[in-house]
Amino acid sequence: MTPEAPHSAGSRLISPPPSSPAVRAVMQGNTASGTAPELELRSELHRRGYRFRKHRQVSPELRCRADLVFPAARVAVFVDGCFWHRCPEHGVSPQTHSDYWRVKLDRNVARDRRNDTALAALGWTVVRAWEHEDPMHAADRVAEALLRRR
Repeated sequence: MTPEAPHSAGSRLISPPPSSPAVRAVMQGNTASGTAPELELRSELHRRGYRFRKHRQVSPELRCRADLVFPAARVAVFVDGCFWHRCPEHGVSPQTHSDYWRVKLDRNVARDRRNDTALAALGWTVVRAWEHEDPMHAADRVAEALLRRR
């Protein structure tokens, strides 16, 4: 085990045990798709007449799925959680197992940047919305991206 990669097995991080049953329940309740902020954004875009694909792999070359995909316009939308993607306003650094979480969250952010760059190189526009963002504002940004692409 190295200081840079606590609890690692090769390139895979091994999760430490939960610090309490309550923490375990919260972590098990986290979902990768269909979150409330994502549903609110989808509803607002649908209300405005936009149609999209949900949780679709954007490109066969990349192992990432966008929350919303507009294939014809080549726009991919990601709704990022403040904790998991290190929101500058609301992201927190856990005190328990802090070495593990620092590496884990740093990897998430680095992966997001790599995916953004790779998608742009493939001709896609990426829109990232934070979970705390007003769905109307996020929908405005998606609509602007779609207008620029058409």
